[in-house]
This record gives sequence, structure tokens and C-alpha cells, in this order.
Amino acid sequence: MDTALLFKGLLGRRAHLGVCGSVAAYKAVELLRGLQECHIAVSATLTRSAAQFITPLTFASLGADPVFGELFQTGDAPYAHLAPGRTSHVLAVVPATANILAKMANGIADDMLSCQALSHSGPVLVAPAMNPAMWEAPATKENVDRLRSRGVEVVLPASGKVACGDEGNGRLAPVSAILAHICRAISPDDLSGQRVLVTLGPTRERFDPVRFWSNPSTGRMGAALATAAWLRGAEVTVVAGPCSVALPPGVRRVDVQTALEMDSACRDLWPSMDVGCCTAAVADFRPIAFGDAKMKKDALGASGLVVSFDENPDILAGLGTLKRPDQRLIGFAAESHDLAANAQGKMQRKHLDMIVANLVNVPGSGFASGTNQVRVFDRCGGDESWPQLDKTEVAWRIWDHLAAI
Repeated sequence: MDTALLFKGLLGRRAHLGVCGSVAAYKAVELLRGLQECHIAVSATLTRSAAQFITPLTFASLGADPVFGELFQTGDAPYAHLAPGRTSHVLAVVPATANILAKMANGIADDMLSCQALSHSGPVLVAPAMNPAMWEAPATKENVDRLRSRGVEVVLPASGKVACGDEGNGRLAPVSAILAHICRAISPDDLSGQRVLVTLGPTRERFDPVRFWSNPSTGRMGAALATAAWLRGAEVTVVAGPCSVALPPGVRRVDVQTALEMDSACRDLWPSMDVGCCTAAVADFRPIAFGDAKMKKDALGASGLVVSFDENPDILAGLGTLKRPDQRLIGFAAESHDLAANAQGKMQRKHLDMIVANLVNVPGSGFASGTNQVRVFDRCGGDESWPQLDKTEVAWRIWDHLAAI
């Protein structure tokens, strides 16, 4: 499961899985493990049809507790049909068949899962999986629309070949997407209504068709910040340099290569944003291009290779100059020495509300690391030194800190 979603801020939360009769029922086991990796406790209910595809013992063996079956099953508490509504922060029906969608839409409560769905007052999520003809049926569409109107989140099925060989919409959505939506449903929504811009990754400044000037940024810190903001309810747009980080399906991504492209994209987006968070390691300079042809070393002559550079725009400073009073801007400072002086000077010069600084020459606190050790300064005079933490934890704390200033 994608480590960008492993946030300790979800510790202590509980999800209840409802598993229905579908070939895709086995994927609920993968979802169970993903939730556990995100520090979320899990209970489960399997319908009678689900138990034909996968057993309750599988879920119990992997740590789901409790695991419910049919109504009036020997050993179940007398009010098991009410239990998830009292103990779980979200009910997720995965996979959701046409049958359970119809029951939930029409208030039918004739088995354990449909009773639990009817009595659950918290967030409810369904991830449908069925034959494309069933998914496209007018009755199913009407049921889905009715559930949405009541606030049920629907993770739409994917398109492709289903078990019987038919093709179309009906395949269960990727487990990673379902996991992301469950995590969002049980996260605080203190960033709801906020439009957040995040830059991440390196930039690549071309010298010739096969060579470029760049840096080893992986974009992991920015991805953690974008994911944390989205989990907490923000509408997030990422401007990403060339890197392979995964982002939740609800995050808009704009891919760029060069600093000039990133600067243009950010300037276009910034007026519509409430918060900017610039984590990208933008190349300060770009080589003057050799040309359209590949440079050949045997054609250099006696003078050897001489590379000249032009200065790139300072994206963070440009956004700071354009910043309105109602906007907030966070910068990052990757330093090798004089951390406090360099970071505070950058915060003042670039009109930032907050800056997160780290020493790149400290183990576990630089590029391509899963952890970071940072010092945080803000416009109100705040100065905090945080211990070495997972980048996901650093990201979560940054949004907490911004809310407090």
C-alpha cells in the first residue's frame, strides 16, 4: 500500500467493512491490510453471498475484530446490527453489489449488513462492483443517485474486463483509491473549503536532447503535504516536476519539466488559491542550451566543455510578491549551514507566513529520505525544532501549525 497514506494522525480511528458477494470480495482483504497499515482498527461484516467467495475466518485471522455474519447467528451480541454505528467512524461497503445498493437506497434492513448500514449515522462509503449491464441499469443509477443525495460517498467502478468476460464500467475501483477515500472520511476536515497549491519534485533544465541539470529531489515531502491537505478536506492542486510519487485520486496534478514551466503554472493557479506550499527543489539556474543536436565530446576542441547558465525565476518569491492578505504561503529551505539565519531571511524576503527548514547534510533529513528533521519559523515569531519524524508526520504537523498562527 502506498506509504504516502500512512499517517499516524489516523491512530485510534475505526472503520467497519461491509463485504458483499462478488468475485472482487477477495480485494477487501487487501483493503483490510491497508487500513491497518494506516493505524486504523477494522471490524467487518460478510453477507451470506460474500461468504461463498471468502470466509469470515480470513478476516478474523488478519485482525478484523469483530467479524459479523448473518442476523441471529449464535455467538453474536444481541445488538450486533447496531454495533458499527456506535463504534466505527466510517462504514465502507466494499465491494458493493447492486443488491446492497438497492437495499441501502430504499431503507431495506433484512440482513446484518443492511441493518448496520441503516443504523450508521457516521460517514458511509460504497465501492460498487458488478457486471457493466447491472451498473448501467436505470434502477442502479437511480439508487446510486439517491444514496449520493443522502451524503453517501460513491467510489466509482473502473472500466475494463469483468469476471464473465464482458467489458465496461463495473470493475472494483483500485484498492489504493478506496483506501484514500476511507482515510479522508475519518480525517479531520479543518481544511474543508480551502484551495491548496503544492509544488513538489525537482526541475530538469535541458542542455541538449540527452542531458539536463537537476537535483535528487523525489517529491516525497510535497506528496505527503498534498495528501495530508486532501485528507483534511482541502481541494488540492499539485504542480509536479519529473518524479513518480503517487497522489490520491482527488488531487489535481499538473506535470511540468522546467523551472519556467513550473513558474508559469504556479502564476496561473495562484490567484484562485487560499494556501500555497512550495516544496519543489527548483533549479536556480538553467544551462544555455547546446542546441537541438546531442553534444559530441570529440567535437569540443581544445577549449573543452564550457557551460554557461541563465538564472531561473524565483517561484516562491514571485508568489510572495503576488500574495493577497487573505492568502497564506509556506516555503521550504534546504540548507547546509546557518539554518536559522538563512531560513528567517528567506521568510522575510519572500513574504512568507511560514518556512520549514532542514539541513540536507544530516542523515535522515535530506533528499530521497522517508524522514525529515525540521525547524519551523512563522511570521508571528514562532520557532519550533521538531525531532526526526516520518515525512507524513511532518506534513500533518505543518498543517496543524499553519492553523495555529
